[in-house]
Amino acid sequence: MYDGGKIITGLIVFLGLMTFPLWYNAGAAYKAPELEKPAAEKGKECVEPTEWMQAEHMQLLDEWRDHVVRDKDRVYHSTMGKHFTISLQNTCMDCHTSKTKFCDKCHDTAEVDPYCWDCHIAPIEKEDM
Repeated sequence: MYDGGKIITGLIVFLGLMTFPLWYNAGAAYKAPELEKPAAEKGKECVEPTEWMQAEHMQLLDEWRDHVVRDKDRVYHSTMGKHFTISLQNTCMDCHTSKTKFCDKCHDTAEVDPYCWDCHIAPIEKEDM
């Protein structure tokens, strides 16, 4: 094998380029932005615990969509034993009133483009005076 040095060099360069994103970001953990606290009234609480919602809210919203559209089921039974109406605008946005300060802030940081507002009407933002 006369070209062994070139092959080994090529493999090292290839592996370096393919693993570059992994070692370039090593140690740079994702830090979620500070979100606006929900405007919940006394006695109101989120459908699930905060930590769970931060990680799994999109799966929950997908399940809600399927339950409402396919099964015509509009009641969510939370893991805390409570029942909530399945509604993005009347349940979630009732407390999380600012799409810009709540939804967009986190989605922009994570660089994701959710499709919720393709069908749903975004809440009207009130300007701070």
